[in-house]
Amino acid sequence: MKEQPKGQRVGVFVDVQNMYYSARFAYNAKVNFKSILNEAVGGRNIIRAIAYVIKAEEVEKESVFFDALGHIGFQVKAKDLQIFYGGAKKGDWDIGIAMDMIELAPKLDTVVLVSGDGDFVPLVLHLQRALGCRVEVVAFGKSASSKLAEAADSFTDMDQNLKKFLIERKLERRPISQEVDTHHSGGNNNGRRA
Repeated sequence: MKEQPKGQRVGVFVDVQNMYYSARFAYNAKVNFKSILNEAVGGRNIIRAIAYVIKAEEVEKESVFFDALGHIGFQVKAKDLQIFYGGAKKGDWDIGIAMDMIELAPKLDTVVLVSGDGDFVPLVLHLQRALGCRVEVVAFGKSASSKLAEAADSFTDMDQNLKKFLIERKLERRPISQEVDTHHSGGNNNGRRA
């Protein structure tokens, strides 16, 4: 994203689940949300930065992650994962993101959506046409909707600078001296038979 006029008021709205799964499945990596925020703001006057997250089962890990987002500068909005009869799971913030963007648009010159979800195309068009906002989208080009990229006033393809936007996953490695018994159930017996 090019440097923008410093006086512009900007709001950043991050669909964390979309970014997480895009990075995980395309690159087996984690997202650098601090770099995304810096890129999205681009030296302008930040009015609000909101990260939308889904709370699942790993409460302790999630709490650390949510706190880290807060320290970076995001307001974190969390919603519980819905589990339906039969085991189907659903967790998305599409309506919540849309409502916040529409409500905050009168206070903003530029709205930055960090998501590749094509469901946001009508929202982008509404913000541009009815509310007069410049709308920028930041996402991984590989997994982003081409219609969303076309609708935006500006599209930043994070695929073009992976070193900036990704954190490589560290593989868990066992010490070479430690053996794993794969022949018996019950996990690691350090090579001893049960």
